[in-house]
Amino acid sequence: MEPEASLAILGALAHPTRLDAFRLLVRHEPDGLSTGQLVDASGQTQSTFSTHLAVLVKAGLVLPEKRGRQQIQRANINALKGLVLFLAKDCCQGRAELCEPLVAELTCC
Repeated sequence: MEPEASLAILGALAHPTRLDAFRLLVRHEPDGLSTGQLVDASGQTQSTFSTHLAVLVKAGLVLPEKRGRQQIQRANINALKGLVLFLAKDCCQGRAELCEPLVAELTCC
């Protein structure tokens, strides 16, 4: 992952509404949620939430998918994986022993 892409993702997640929405979508993978379900969960108006959703889509974190008459939103797990790997590899500077505690935490997922 390029630094610019990681900054776009981190910036998109740097708002409570967007972070909550993305975490909710991750929990609902692989089926995703309708836009209406996300709006209801957010407690925001449709227009306010659509602005937040657009930021997540632009950053590549959310993949919209048309299913019949519904717009389904899905978390882009590959983008999440790319960000985590980018941060861990950069953080550990090739020293696997520094990342072992992180890997151990993630294996229980």
